[in-house]
This record gives sequence, structure tokens and C-alpha cells, in this order.
Amino acid sequence: MRKNRLYLFAVVGILLIGALALGACASEPELGTEENPIIWAFVPSGETERVSAGAEAVADLIFEETGLYVDTFVATEYAGVIEAMCSDPPKAHVGSLATFAYILAADQGCAEAELISVRFGSPNYNGQIFVHADSAYETLADLDGVTFCRADALSTSGWIIPSIDLKAAGVEVVTVDAGSHDASVAGVYNGDCEAGSSYVDARGTIEEEHPDVMDVVKVIHQSVAIPNDGVQYTSAMSREMRDTLNAALLAIAETEEGQAALDEAYSWTALTLLGDAFYDPFRQLLDAAGVNAADLQ
Repeated sequence: MRKNRLYLFAVVGILLIGALALGACASEPELGTEENPIIWAFVPSGETERVSAGAEAVADLIFEETGLYVDTFVATEYAGVIEAMCSDPPKAHVGSLATFAYILAADQGCAEAELISVRFGSPNYNGQIFVHADSAYETLADLDGVTFCRADALSTSGWIIPSIDLKAAGVEVVTVDAGSHDASVAGVYNGDCEAGSSYVDARGTIEEEHPDVMDVVKVIHQSVAIPNDGVQYTSAMSREMRDTLNAALLAIAETEEGQAALDEAYSWTALTLLGDAFYDPFRQLLDAAGVNAADLQ
């Protein structure tokens, strides 16, 4: 009799635990609610405070457009956003990775591009390598052994493409991680580095503080065209949620307030629906240069 009671208690206990587990799953807040907001991770393409303020403004506009709650954060480096999107479960549901970092995340199967940014009417941009105007450096071949400010080890225009160009010129440099494109420009302006790289033309981001930056920091090389950054989603995000966010962002980009927020965050002037295939020609460029994304993690 005692054994039967113990068995009954055990069965009841298992059923109760199962019921509690099912209840917990059933009560998990839906993604996009205040209790479970969509997390959008940005990278430090410029001054962190400016990027953060613009990102928060975009999130507020998404809420007004859709009722979806979006929390934003600016990672300290590109690798942090990749890690957040590729974790299980994801610590970030949306990302705005630069070209090479996106390809790296996509190759891991945890990020899918759907919106590409537009700047100056184009979904592509260029990188640049610059030096202090008072220096004797005129070409890439002159830069062997110099201290070189780069935005981030995984920044496409801030290092990946410049590293390919420097290698083609037979040049090796001593890299300094500046942390952002404007910091890379400031590093050369202040003399902390002898040369540096950024997108074209990141010099303008510090022009208010340093009005003579265009004269003091001299561009000596411009890269090939690079696909712009944009908006990417974790692979697990539903089609319905992606469509809702895509439509909202495209609508926001058509408004004066939305354009101001996108410009403050990332200097985006518009967004266009383009998926992963948009990056294929750039993948071919990397392959031709012998660059394997996985080797640079």
C-alpha cells in the first residue's frame, strides 16, 4: 500500500512539474512586447553617443508605426554584434553589421540581410586610406612599417579592404584599433597614427570639432566600391515579423523625422529591399584576394 502511495505521489509530482513547465512556455511574452522587446544591435561606425541617440529615435518611430517594442544598443566592436546574433537563444534579433562582418555572420547561418542602406543615392560606398598632410607619404608603397589606425579588425572599409590594398602594395603596418571611423581620422589628425583608414569621407564627422581636418588629413588612396551596410535579421525571426519591420522602416525612411534619425545613427539617407545575394560580387572579390572570412574571426 505504501509503495502504491509513493508511486501515486511520484506520478502527481511529474504531472505538476510538466504542467508548470507548459505554463511557463505558454506565458512567455511574445517577441516585440514590452516584456520581450526586439533587440537591435548597432556597431560603432561613429561617435557612440550619436549612433545610440539615432538608434533610439528609430526604435521610437518603429513603435509609433507598429506598436512593437525595440531596444537598441551599440556594441563596442563588430564581433560583439555577431556573437549576440549567433548566440542560442539570440541576444540580438536585428543587426546593422558592416559588409564583411555581415558576411561572416551569414556564413555562420545566423544572419540574413533584407534591407540595404543608401547613402548619397547609392547602395555602395568606398573606403579611403589617409595620412597627415605634413608627412612625406604619398602612396601606399610609402607606408611600410607605419602605425596605422583602423576602425575595427572586422570593419570592411576600416580594415578588410585596406589590408588587401596594403598587401597588394607589398606593405606591412603596425595596426592600432581606434574603435570607430571618426576615431581613426582623429588618430591621424592628432598624430597618434601615421596613417589610417575609414569610409569616404569620415573626415567630415570630426569637422565641427576640427574645422581644418580636410586640410590636415590627406587621402592618398580610395578603394573599390563596397556594398553598404543595412538591416539584418536572425535566421529564427519569423517572416511575418520581418515583413512588418521592413515595411515600417521603409515608411519611416520616407518621413522627415525618420530621415533625421537614420542620418544621426548611420548617415543613411534611404533604405532599399535587397537580400543576401547583393553581397555575392563582394564575396567573389574576397575570394579572388584569398581572404577567408572565417580565418579573420
